[in-house]
Amino acid sequence: MPYVDMMAGGWDEAFGRDGPFGPDGPFGPGGPFGRRGGSRRRRMFGSGELRLVLLKLLADEARHGYELIKAVEELTGGSYAPSPGTVYPTLSLLEDEGAIAQAKGDETRKAFEATEAGRAELADRADEVEALFARLEGHGERRRAYATPEMFRAVGNLATVLKNKARSGELDDAMIREIVDLVDDLAKKVERL
Repeated sequence: MPYVDMMAGGWDEAFGRDGPFGPDGPFGPGGPFGRRGGSRRRRMFGSGELRLVLLKLLADEARHGYELIKAVEELTGGSYAPSPGTVYPTLSLLEDEGAIAQAKGDETRKAFEATEAGRAELADRADEVEALFARLEGHGERRRAYATPEMFRAVGNLATVLKNKARSGELDDAMIREIVDLVDDLAKKVERL
């Protein structure tokens, strides 16, 4: 959809809920170029999937909770980091089930490793685990392809300037047309890259 069409309803529509710079638009908080925290995000994990991811990561090497959080964040290209409020209860559940146990050695932090029972479960569910990790890695690769810090900064700068201009009340029809033309030209140049 050309930018002119998006702006046809006026600045309020552009920055409103469904506008490109609104909460659910591509440049709003819920979009790929907006800040985190969109209102229509799909859950990263289905029922029991985080449990499997943590178990697999612990089968690969002993880790403590913070390392697991960072490992999941890295898998997803930085788009998702499970909260301690989900990781630690899941670790407790895995420990109660006998799938993991506290690792021997480092006593300063409570590190865990997969037990034989945990490894057996992973072997039984190998296809499911492989598909889950492929999905997460694919998500991370897609995110890394467009979500560079420089891209976020540049798009954020543009969105901020446009919002400030719109809110200033100083825009007339000629100025709006000039801004729309500039943004359309920029979009065409980027598309040709």
